[in-house]
Amino acid sequence: MTELAPILWTIGYERLLPPQLTAELVQSHVQHVIDVRFRPQSRRPGMSKTRLGELLRDHGITYEHRRELGTPPHIRPLFHHNHVAEARVAYAEHLAADAPEAIDALADELRNPNTPHTALLCLEADPAVCHRRVITEALRERLGNLIGIDL
Repeated sequence: MTELAPILWTIGYERLLPPQLTAELVQSHVQHVIDVRFRPQSRRPGMSKTRLGELLRDHGITYEHRRELGTPPHIRPLFHHNHVAEARVAYAEHLAADAPEAIDALADELRNPNTPHTALLCLEADPAVCHRRVITEALRERLGNLIGIDL
């Protein structure tokens, strides 16, 4: 019997209103959202932790915030000022030094075939310039066969 590759979705809400975000997640059959913002606050109505959790729950999606996977304040300006290569290296170093247990735990969850369809959520619309991509790469190193789908 061949083992199925784990799948991880990622989504950034930067260009989405709350109804569009939930529609994307529902359409993709996502059942669990892990918010990987350091601070799960937003100027956009409906995208802060409490309201977002309620909105997702109303659509049958569980919500969880994992601060340890967020981008620390000292690294964020690198992403914001388009120093993406430097930001990715700094964030990967942060994961290795300060959050290896968080990545290992997520990898263990994704190994379990009974884990609900899970998406990482952050603000940035373009996953290529977001720390979600670095998280996905770190997970792929641990899992080998991870399929990453950016919504």
